[in-house]
Amino acid sequence: MATILAVHAHPDDIEHLAAGTLAILAAKGHRIFIATLTAGECGSASSDLAATGIIRNAEAARAAALIGAEYRCAGLPDLGVFNDDCSRRAVTELIRWAKAEVVIAASPADYHPDHEAASELVRDACFASSVPNYRTGSAEALATIPHLYFMDPIGGRDRQGRRIVADFGVDIAAGFATKQQMLSAHISQAEWVLRQHGISDHLGSMEAWARHRGKDFGVVFGEGFRQYWHEPYPKTPKLQDLLGEALVIAAS
Repeated sequence: MATILAVHAHPDDIEHLAAGTLAILAAKGHRIFIATLTAGECGSASSDLAATGIIRNAEAARAAALIGAEYRCAGLPDLGVFNDDCSRRAVTELIRWAKAEVVIAASPADYHPDHEAASELVRDACFASSVPNYRTGSAEALATIPHLYFMDPIGGRDRQGRRIVADFGVDIAAGFATKQQMLSAHISQAEWVLRQHGISDHLGSMEAWARHRGKDFGVVFGEGFRQYWHEPYPKTPKLQDLLGEALVIAAS
């Protein structure tokens, strides 16, 4: 069995983009960790920073528990995620804490600055996680750099509207009901998503995207991923192999 860590910027990002895949992996017996770099404390107009952070951390923990995953927040400030040394050490500690063999991170190109910075941080922290003299906290350095993957960006496009093409897809039909339950745990975000994004039904929006992505791979519900191949990161298809029959290789 493998250990997989999914990391994104805010609570509910992972539920939108990768929870179906995580549910399938958990059902196969793999150990899943979920982490966010912030508590998403700016994601409310009706409660202050501290109260919002507490609410959203609790929602994220409840969502993770639905697949037997452990949740942790790095405590970086919402709308204040940057690829600096202090933040990189915090993210490296997360990866070491999980003892991750596979890390699934935010897309390098996305609409939100925290998403893009989170992607860079996780990429660089994966490299640092196996460097013994790079001290981060109580967790020990990993023996090797984890396999690194990127989720889709929100809507599948970068800031200029250019389409991001996935290396492979996952047929998440078997995990879609759990994905819905996990997103439903983020009760506080219904009001915020309507206010900030003009989306009246964020569960319906998630389903529409999963169906859209599924069409790209010839399945009903899908999620897309890219593998980071560059030196000295692992190049073997570890996540693809773990997915088994849920893996969809070629987009139509």
